[in-house]
Amino acid sequence: MTQRTLGEWLAYLEQLHPSAIDMGLERSREVANRMGLLKPAPRVVTVTGTNGKGSTCAFVASLLRAQGLNVGVYSSPHLLRYNERVQICGVEASDELLCEAFAAVEAGRGEISLTYFEVGTLAALWLFERAALDAVVLEVGLGGRLDTVNLVDADLALVTSIGVDHVEYLGNTRESVAFEKAGIFRPGKPALCGDPNPPHTLLDKANELGCPLFVRSRDFDLATTDQVWHWRGMNGQGGVVELRDLPLLDLPMENAALAVQAYALMDLPWQPERIVQALKATRVTGRLDRRQFNWHGKTLNVLLDVGHNPHAAHYLVQRLAQRPIAGKRFAVFGLLADKDLDGVVSQFTAPIEHWAVAPLDTSRTRPVTHVQAALQRHGASVTAHDSVIAALQAQCERASPADEILLFGSFYCVAEALEWLERHTTQEAAHGFAG
Repeated sequence: MTQRTLGEWLAYLEQLHPSAIDMGLERSREVANRMGLLKPAPRVVTVTGTNGKGSTCAFVASLLRAQGLNVGVYSSPHLLRYNERVQICGVEASDELLCEAFAAVEAGRGEISLTYFEVGTLAALWLFERAALDAVVLEVGLGGRLDTVNLVDADLALVTSIGVDHVEYLGNTRESVAFEKAGIFRPGKPALCGDPNPPHTLLDKANELGCPLFVRSRDFDLATTDQVWHWRGMNGQGGVVELRDLPLLDLPMENAALAVQAYALMDLPWQPERIVQALKATRVTGRLDRRQFNWHGKTLNVLLDVGHNPHAAHYLVQRLAQRPIAGKRFAVFGLLADKDLDGVVSQFTAPIEHWAVAPLDTSRTRPVTHVQAALQRHGASVTAHDSVIAALQAQCERASPADEILLFGSFYCVAEALEWLERHTTQEAAHGFAG
């Protein structure tokens, strides 16, 4: 049989199951049991939450790698290449490795139908198992309790934040969302929550399972000034530990604080200098991602962020306020139809000189007329464009080197911009779902 390319595999996986999302673990658990995939490494850290999962995973992995550990990271969605979803020792999995893993899952599933995400998760676990890693960091795709990642028992379960999103699957209250996310907790294993006010459903689940629970603002916390930030928390023996005068980070320091608390519970060397270096070195593409580029002879600044719900938008506005610029800010924005458009745009009390809005390259896009109308209701200056790239180029014309272009919203929006910025014109086109 002719070997499939990665693009061919992904196209095949997209049509393998009748629905893109099929909540439940029965089918994937059966395949995982057949393949022996339920303990991919001696240490397993599972991360869920409404926002901040990607940066928290990156911080945890960076802290572990700084101790010389071999670490695997599974995350989703991707921006440019499917390979981004599976990292082994800081390197994206190659097309060849991914194809080999997909073939293994295809052979293992037999007659069982699996979704694109389920196959991808099992393939990642298969690769991690074969790589003989010291630790894996697993990002939940949706919710927690019924997400395929939850097949694996977490030694540490992290919940970053709790907001209302994906209401069709998780319910429309913080209590229902928290219940689903607490589904990654395991009896007697530490659970950490970066939300300072977790709903009772999360607290109840931790209590029911006898999980030592560490909550931000109660058991660990951070404090920031204009120049530095401080962290305090607890080690595995219940002792208080602190880090002071840490350099400010571009990525959310709340997520760094959560990652440091997780690290503090792992019985690994406590070396402040090494911890600081690991945090400073952490990068996540498309999340508070600042870049400079040349446009018709002028150097321009762009800030890319995949914030696409009110909670993420509120955080982004806070960070903009903390990072004033000499010039003006111009926005490029697009959103999927199932996201809370008014909830997102209503957060923007920070001054945006002008908005350029566009439809996304997916059938799931919010019509650009809806986006334009919502912004105009909030008094914004806004123009509509045919594509994200056309909107970005229009803002490039307006902007000066002292200004900043804020490009945010859907993963699709940021992915289009990244492809343009990085000149990925020769990349294989078929990389499957980006959202």
